[in-house]
Amino acid sequence: MTEFIVIAAGLIGLIFLMLMWFVSRYKRCPSDKILVIYGRTGQGSAKTLAGGATFVWPVIQDYEYLDLTPISIDVDLRGALSKQNIRVNVPSRFTVGISNQEGVMLNAAERLLGKSNDEIRDIAKDIIFGQLRLVVATMDIEEINSDRDKFLSNVSTNVGAELRKIGLSLINVNLTDIQDESGYIEALGKEAAAKAINDAKMSVAEKNRDGSIGEANANRDKRIQVSSADATAKIGEADAQAKSTEGENEAAIKIAHSNAERRQREAEALKLATATEKIQAAKALQEAYLAEKEAEDARAAREMATKQADIIVQAEIAKRQLEISAEAEAEQIRRLAKGEADAIFLKREAEAKGMYEILSRQAEGFNQIVKAAGGNSRDAVLMLIADKLETLVATQVEAIKNIKIDKVTVWEGGNQEGEGNSTSRFVSGLYKAVPPMNDLFNMAGMDLPQYLGQTAENGELGSANPTDTETGD
Repeated sequence: MTEFIVIAAGLIGLIFLMLMWFVSRYKRCPSDKILVIYGRTGQGSAKTLAGGATFVWPVIQDYEYLDLTPISIDVDLRGALSKQNIRVNVPSRFTVGISNQEGVMLNAAERLLGKSNDEIRDIAKDIIFGQLRLVVATMDIEEINSDRDKFLSNVSTNVGAELRKIGLSLINVNLTDIQDESGYIEALGKEAAAKAINDAKMSVAEKNRDGSIGEANANRDKRIQVSSADATAKIGEADAQAKSTEGENEAAIKIAHSNAERRQREAEALKLATATEKIQAAKALQEAYLAEKEAEDARAAREMATKQADIIVQAEIAKRQLEISAEAEAEQIRRLAKGEADAIFLKREAEAKGMYEILSRQAEGFNQIVKAAGGNSRDAVLMLIADKLETLVATQVEAIKNIKIDKVTVWEGGNQEGEGNSTSRFVSGLYKAVPPMNDLFNMAGMDLPQYLGQTAENGELGSANPTDTETGD
């Protein structure tokens, strides 16, 4: 029973973790951004979403955001050629932003995803420069200067159409001032200003004239009407004064009673309204606090689950990557070791085969030599030595060939025994220092053949050393 509970708890935990992991892949798009999902979307190169939320499949899909924040671009266009071949300076400021319209968003995802605002600004600036020059080239100076609405409309149409191709929309255009190098626009301004001043002066003069005439007529009518009104007013002034005093007193009394009653009712209504308002405000505040608390608790639980799922998934991915890397490295080491072992084995095998062939050929050669000597191995060895006799003699001669004697000082005395002088005996001693051929054969365990010379034991001087003199030692 305990094992069943443990297994059930493990399955529930695994299901919960999988659910949290799937929830973490449900991405919400803020209102100031565009969500771009790329990979295997089934809708072309990318799927774009402005607002709302969607599920991003792991492994086969990934996502990024495009910022909808407006970008301000200063365009100081100078020397643009107008329709009249007059160069115009058009300093202006353009405000652009990534578009959230269907179709245009896909252009932004394909051409602007991953680029910074500065890079987007540079791209848009190049487009605006070209289109602004094109608009200036299709209009006259007078038209550009007087009909600004038409000029802005043409700029918005041309620039906006080109910006939509890369996923941007034109938000606003502000022209700072329009100037030309020849002063043509300034001259037009001066002409218009002079005309306006003259028209204003004429209008002021006409108005002053009409005003003077009207003022005289008004003064005349005023004097007539004032005289008539003064006469009538004096007659009824006395009667009106008496009636007015009585009516004013009664009206004041009624107004006082009405004001007192109005103020009493207003105070009661204000008291009741204030109490009701405070009660309703307290209830609304209490409900708002409860709703905020529930929302914060839900958000904290969601963020905790998201973080736990991300940490577990990342740890599992890292563990799997380490295992794969270790297995790949071990397999590579095994293959390298096997390759080195195979190479050493093949090299040794080739060397052994070569040595075997050399020794086999030498054995076959020795066998042929023994057969040529009638089966006598000793005679076969003598044949080999006879073949190398010239080399042996050359070796003996080389022993003292390279001895350099810079100077020999001989002290010849009167007492000389034997033949020759000291110099000849010195040179003879050098040659005798070379081992005789007979000694070489004896060291090898063989006897010198008689046809190469006899030893001193047979009663004759051996001739094995070609450097010995006839006088002997």
